[in-house]
Amino acid sequence: MSVLRVANCSGFYGDRASALSEVLNDGPVDVVTGDYLAELTMLILFRTKAKNPSRGYASSFLRQLEPVLGTITDRGTTVVVNAGGLAPHSCADAVRALAAALGLDLAVAHVEGDDLLPRVDELRDRLPHLDTGEPLGDRGVLTANAYLGAWGIASALSAGAQVVVTGRVTDASLVVGPCASRFGWTRDDWDRLAAATVVGHVLECGTQATGGNYSFWREEVACPVHPGFPVAEVDADGGAVITKHDGTGGAVTVGTVTAQLLYEIGGPAYLGPDVVTRFDSIELTDDGPDRVRISGVRGGPPTGQVKVALNMLGGFRNRMELVLTGLDVEAKADFALAGLRDALPVEPAVLETTLVRLDRPDAATHEQAAALLRVTVKDDDPQKVGRAFSSAAVELALASYPGFTLTSPPGEGTPYGVYWPALVDAAEVEHVVVHADGRREAVPHPPGATSEARSTAAGVSSDVPARAAAASDRGSDGDGVSSDVPTRRVPLGTVVGARSGDKGGNANVGFWARTDDAAAWLLGWLDESAFRALLPEADGLAVEVHPLPNLRAVNVVVHGLLGEGVASSTRFDPQAKGLGEYLRSRLVDVPATLLG
Repeated sequence: MSVLRVANCSGFYGDRASALSEVLNDGPVDVVTGDYLAELTMLILFRTKAKNPSRGYASSFLRQLEPVLGTITDRGTTVVVNAGGLAPHSCADAVRALAAALGLDLAVAHVEGDDLLPRVDELRDRLPHLDTGEPLGDRGVLTANAYLGAWGIASALSAGAQVVVTGRVTDASLVVGPCASRFGWTRDDWDRLAAATVVGHVLECGTQATGGNYSFWREEVACPVHPGFPVAEVDADGGAVITKHDGTGGAVTVGTVTAQLLYEIGGPAYLGPDVVTRFDSIELTDDGPDRVRISGVRGGPPTGQVKVALNMLGGFRNRMELVLTGLDVEAKADFALAGLRDALPVEPAVLETTLVRLDRPDAATHEQAAALLRVTVKDDDPQKVGRAFSSAAVELALASYPGFTLTSPPGEGTPYGVYWPALVDAAEVEHVVVHADGRREAVPHPPGATSEARSTAAGVSSDVPARAAAASDRGSDGDGVSSDVPTRRVPLGTVVGARSGDKGGNANVGFWARTDDAAAWLLGWLDESAFRALLPEADGLAVEVHPLPNLRAVNVVVHGLLGEGVASSTRFDPQAKGLGEYLRSRLVDVPATLLG
């Protein structure tokens, strides 16, 4: 077989229900993968498992699987998913039960060992917060899962499994495992493993690689409604073409693939349990309609550490929104807050306010004259943020600013979670594959996990063009434009695309250009100072700026913008999904030559 056709049917828990049927029936595939586990999903599954200990997995996978399981069995299609969540063994048993009910003979294996919750007390002193260094201390932990690699999946497939269910593995492992098994790669085939990791990163979020959530959708995506899911044609050396089934919606362009490559990453060294992948080595080329070739990817040995995602109960919270209409909005907000604080029997530990200025002068409609005062409270005591808070807001209805109204009735507070990323030595994690016949196999850790590898991973490859070449073209005003080049003040998004997202409490924004000239300007202009001017909210926060000239791109990480993660954040966009589009709307001085 010259290539292995790997498709994706899920980018998150709740993705399109018909996706598995579509990728199987709309064109040829050898392997179908599905990613169900965002950071928030583990908390959702914790709640599910607390109600029913036999659950704790992504039940939507079974609903996707049932109507096509006969087709999968007959064709010999491989299915690899992380839908096991907190209970991969239970999910695998459910797949077996489904196959039996349909009269199908299907080999199902699962991967486990990621669950470190039983060992948290033992490891507690070795799990400081990855970003802040703060010790875990005596915090109560709800979930603790290590990010396993691909070799358990590869072993299961090599032993004859047709369906492999995992718990927490790295998203890319769902692709790397099948490739390693099919092509017989070894554990130190660094460049091949890295190439498959890049493919996995492109596929993992489904239709985000085929025109979904894409900045230039109006220009590049002829049929943006109901985009097809991505398919990768991977060869034995790890090179790949990203495509989609003929006749499906969406588009695959260098831009759509670039946008997904920049999604939720950090620096050029993309760390994983099996390989460190150099994102500054990736080469993308147009390979025809809806086809983009990935080549040139380089990798190296892993660091010997694996990431661990912990979730904890942060406390309880509540929110009320007050509508402020017409004149004197800021004075009305101050009046409302004074009244609310006076009415509260006990002020909660945290009381945060945000004044959202949606109003405009001389508005044409009533709604366009309204602003929102958002009041969020948090406390360990649910009583302090329950009706004691929300009813206090309601009691102001006839005794506060003119035009007082609320967007919701009073209600109780709800629990919220806190996300805690950490690292642990890979040797502390027992990676196990449970084969279809029940045999348990311990999966050894990859070679090359040395302190030297950790140091190399933190640096930048010496053969990657330095950013200084682009930066040297800056004018004396430091804005990336020579002082004698005419500019026009336009939205950044006129020439630059962006995709943003979350990693715990951090936000990342990847910016890319579509031409070499625009890329030269972007790489020369977008430094930390320019980014802080774009995003004043980053004041006081650590900002990393990572140029990726090979992708015509710059990736930026803002530490702490999202607080303690999506489950805890009080931002209206707690996963920073719209942050990139906000920054594209900001006005900047762009060389007139780039504007046509």
